[in-house]
Amino acid sequence: MIVIVAISKRHRPSMLRTAAKGEDAAPASRITNVQGVCVKAWLRRAGRVARCPCITLLLASSLLASTARSDDLGVIGPTYPIAEQHFLDLITRRLHAMQESGQLALLREQAIANSRRSVTNPLPVAGLAPTEAPRSFWFDPTYVLEQNILDSAGRILFPAGTRTNPLSITTLSKQLLFFDAREPRQVKLAKALIDRHGQRIKPVLVGGAYLPLMQRWKTRLYYDQQGLLVRRFGIRHVPALVSQDGLRLRIDEVVAP
Repeated sequence: MIVIVAISKRHRPSMLRTAAKGEDAAPASRITNVQGVCVKAWLRRAGRVARCPCITLLLASSLLASTARSDDLGVIGPTYPIAEQHFLDLITRRLHAMQESGQLALLREQAIANSRRSVTNPLPVAGLAPTEAPRSFWFDPTYVLEQNILDSAGRILFPAGTRTNPLSITTLSKQLLFFDAREPRQVKLAKALIDRHGQRIKPVLVGGAYLPLMQRWKTRLYYDQQGLLVRRFGIRHVPALVSQDGLRLRIDEVVAP
């Protein structure tokens, strides 16, 4: 049995002293015979309520739990087996049917072919057109911090507004040549520039298959996937050649002959 007693702060010291002295201690038999939730009448007989009117007593539900029992209520209504087909069984049967008909093997071959095609022939960069008229412009790679850079102790290493140019620290050792391998004229121009400048040219594709060119030219090719570089540099036409000019990058959109 559990008794929860909430005592106001005004009467708590007197109750503690009474309990310490052992005065008016209720016999264990009288406590165990208490039934119900409210025991106010019993406490009145013990002389507690008259002395401490602000006491609120609650009896825990364990008093009633000791007399609880489980009964068989019988059948409430008719029961039926589940009529719906199990979803996993349905998937298993369909897979077996597709395997027997050969459809599963066909889907597997199609998935392999699509994966190979996406690797060997990536999606071309959208928004680019062949160069019709030569154009030259410059790109400033200076970066401006938008917020403070702090160390582990919270001290400011670099304040917001700091301007940094990566070309003041490192250099662009190779020229970047952006071209579309789907156009024979651009492929011819790229091959001529690679033969003339050798390793100083880094070819970057924006469309077409790179693997045949790598096998034919015996050189490594790169691909500007999703057009991150051309958008960063502001390139709108290809072929385009990117080279360093001091602390800026020079972009030349070249007409393929």
